[in-house]
Amino acid sequence: MSGESGDDERDESDATREQRRVRFGVLLGAVFAAFLISGIAEPGEAGQVSRLLLNGLTLVLALIAAEAPMRRVRRVAGAVVVLAVVGVLASIIGHPDSTTGRGLDAVLLGCSIPVVIIGTIRNLNRSGTVTLEAVFGVLSVYVLFGMFFAALFGFIAEIEGASVFGPNAASTVAHCIYYSFTTLTTIGYGDLTTKTNFTHTLSVSEALLGQIYLVTVVSLIVSNLGQSHSLRRGGKEPAA
Repeated sequence: MSGESGDDERDESDATREQRRVRFGVLLGAVFAAFLISGIAEPGEAGQVSRLLLNGLTLVLALIAAEAPMRRVRRVAGAVVVLAVVGVLASIIGHPDSTTGRGLDAVLLGCSIPVVIIGTIRNLNRSGTVTLEAVFGVLSVYVLFGMFFAALFGFIAEIEGASVFGPNAASTVAHCIYYSFTTLTTIGYGDLTTKTNFTHTLSVSEALLGQIYLVTVVSLIVSNLGQSHSLRRGGKEPAA
């Protein structure tokens, strides 16, 4: 009887781990989908609505991956729908990719980042091992950083009423995504550059964040994939 009970617990644990892996995998897929749509879509109402919905979906999936209470997930999902409607109205009343739309993008992405971080840490604590879910989580955060800074650059441009890249290049969503990720990865092609002290500082901050995050968090997680860690049980390794 005890052997059968142990098998049942192990099967249940394996099923739970598989569910978490699927959740984090879907989250990473949604993050990349939002990135691709933002980088490819032409300026317009359709692009703004699709971005808001995908960014909102990312936040909802992040909450699910973090195993937040379903009541909270439903509330956030409802709020995302409301924000999408606000984004549509803003684009109709004002213009597509307006200050409201860029600001909502930044809020949704900015909220998603800490939720994914918390969910990843929680998964590490529960599993006692650096799993594939943790890799999915840290990669999701990295891409979200780039998208968040892109939304900030666009929001700043809308507030100032002028392109952050000067008169020769508009601050479209695609341009901001392109500039943000070339900065985050420190590639720096140089074809787009910002023009104010504040955006210069923001760009340097993003580059520092991107490099520090890659050489510490991402490299640490990937290099220890499958290894036990000491984040749970007061710093003790989990029992074998």
